[in-house]
Amino acid sequence: MTYEQILSEIHKKNFAPIYFLTGDEPYFIDMISDSIENEALDEADRAFNQIVLYGRDVDVETIANHARSFPMMGERMVVIVKEAQDVKNLENFEAYLDTIPETTLLVFVYKYKKFDKRKTLAKKIDKKGVWFDSKKLYDSNIPSWIQNYLKADGYSITPKATQMLADFLGTDLHKIARASTMPTWSATLAFPRTSMYSSCRTPSVAATYLKPTVL
Repeated sequence: MTYEQILSEIHKKNFAPIYFLTGDEPYFIDMISDSIENEALDEADRAFNQIVLYGRDVDVETIANHARSFPMMGERMVVIVKEAQDVKNLENFEAYLDTIPETTLLVFVYKYKKFDKRKTLAKKIDKKGVWFDSKKLYDSNIPSWIQNYLKADGYSITPKATQMLADFLGTDLHKIARASTMPTWSATLAFPRTSMYSSCRTPSVAATYLKPTVL
């Protein structure tokens, strides 16, 4: 499944039993993980039925024990393993996969590198749930990503301003996303389709207002 397809299914509350999010681009992994963390359970249920573990602090057996827990007066138990790349011998978790109840939603957040998909664990998860390889965008794809990112929020941006922003911020998608929420950015670089900016700022002027020192 693609990044967009996974998020769409999450927003529809169609959750897979297990997610393994891995790869070199942390932005897409974080967005999927955060969406599951915020949407899989109601706020009241999270205190009882959601647990976040960190790879450096747990081993495979500890993860399995939490994953085999049943929800307390709720629909599901959510277990999110962040920094899963730090779990020793993570490939051994494949021995526990068949023991996890259907009421568990398990998420592995394995960032900054790829898990070996030739391992049995990868093959089983790919068959049972969602395996997502998060790849870094090429430099040439960053401007179009910026345009699409803003378009999703109802904003538009001139090609010149897009390229200037990409040149300044590089390929760090987290940094680009944060910059797009800043007041200076919204007021000078991009403008909503229906707002005062669309009537008082021309595209050429909007592009010239980019000032890297304020980002």
